Amino acid sequence: MAIIRKKIWPAYFNDVASGKKKYELRLNDFTVTEGDTLLLEEWDPQLKEYTGRKIGKKVTYVGKFRIDKLFWPEDQIKEKGIQIISLE
Repeated sequence: MAIIRKKIWPAYFNDVASGKKKYELRLNDFTVTEGDTLLLEEWDPQLKEYTGRKIGKKVTYVGKFRIDKLFWPEDQIKEKGIQIISLE
């Protein structure tokens, strides 16, 4: 089980910390597997520095996809975007 450190902006950090946000959408540029811990470190984009707040969350599911391999035409994805829906 690995600990993976990632930056997170304040508004998103607050939503994760409160339990409202139960997902992360990230570029697939690192290895993460179920059971790992994602250590989210709050980053202030205006000051360009860490705030010191951190929160660790256990990874329970990893879904990976490529834009060119999705169900919808690429032009519709570019026009409308993609939404991530959290379920409880």
